[in-house]
Amino acid sequence: MMLNFFDQFMSPTLLGIPLIVLALTLPWALFPVPSPRWYDSRLLALQNWFINRYTQQLLLPLNLGGHKWATLLTSLMLYLMTLNMLGLLPYTYTPTTQLSLNLGLAVPLWLATVLIGLRNEPTHALAHLLPEGTPTPLIPVLIIIETISLFIRPLALGVRLTANLTAGHLLMQLIATAAFVLLPLMPTVAILTAIVLFLLTLLEIAVALIQAYVFVLLLSLYLQENV
Repeated sequence: MMLNFFDQFMSPTLLGIPLIVLALTLPWALFPVPSPRWYDSRLLALQNWFINRYTQQLLLPLNLGGHKWATLLTSLMLYLMTLNMLGLLPYTYTPTTQLSLNLGLAVPLWLATVLIGLRNEPTHALAHLLPEGTPTPLIPVLIIIETISLFIRPLALGVRLTANLTAGHLLMQLIATAAFVLLPLMPTVAILTAIVLFLLTLLEIAVALIQAYVFVLLLSLYLQENV
């Protein structure tokens, strides 16, 4: 049993080499690759159908200028889903529980959407800082508030993903520890706790998938405001 529940979120190392690089590159090796045959396998057909449906749903509110981001956003969503799902396996590490990694993904992508808006439509991009019809005395205050809310967006993206995954992993470990401790003392309660742990694991799988989708969806909404 680990002495500290937060040890599971520490980046593992081997011979002084951080293994987070391996955790970040491994998901790409798990996706099925297209075959040269005329007909794909059922797994490839299901994967292609899912990617196509998701891309269509993602690009639905965007205009033609935002369609250039389809490959990047779809790849990012699949990548985050795989990282979150692999972290639920025993003896694995979840890189997306690190706030630094999530901010490293959120800040450059958010900044790219802002720079695209300033380059293509600077007047429209700056107009978001001041709603139309604002009374003159409130103009400085609203500009400051809207500017702060603009810069909080990437922080909210990273913190949301980190907090949801960290809370789920901690709760699963707490309930699993309680089940092991109660097993020799109160077997009936331990079995009920194990059932709760199983249901929580299903919920955490859904959270891992939904949080990856929400991360990319919010990025697409930020992109929609600037294209």
